[in-house]
Amino acid sequence: MIIAILGLMIGVFLGIYLPITYPSSYSLYMSVAILAALDSVFGAIRSHMEDKFHSTIFVSGFFGNAILAGFLAYIGDRLGVPLYYAAIFAFGGRLFQNFAIIRRYLIERITKK
Repeated sequence: MIIAILGLMIGVFLGIYLPITYPSSYSLYMSVAILAALDSVFGAIRSHMEDKFHSTIFVSGFFGNAILAGFLAYIGDRLGVPLYYAAIFAFGGRLFQNFAIIRRYLIERITKK
């Protein structure tokens, strides 16, 4: 857990202080990839609370979902079809579902004390 917190702190520090930018034409791809990555993070938090967490599944899902979502948005953009809606719908729905389960778990844990 300490390693995760340390990695988060380093990531936030680098994100704030390094001037890394990307062209605005990539904003659609980046937003869908970030949504997919957040879905993986919330899924990892949920699986950790359920004692089912596996780091290899998390890492492969984190990068795999982000790459797949970005690729889906790219293909849809090239075809002129908004395929990124499918990624938004799938990952957004799972993100809110995982958040609801995490919230219920925390509320049950707090009220039992």
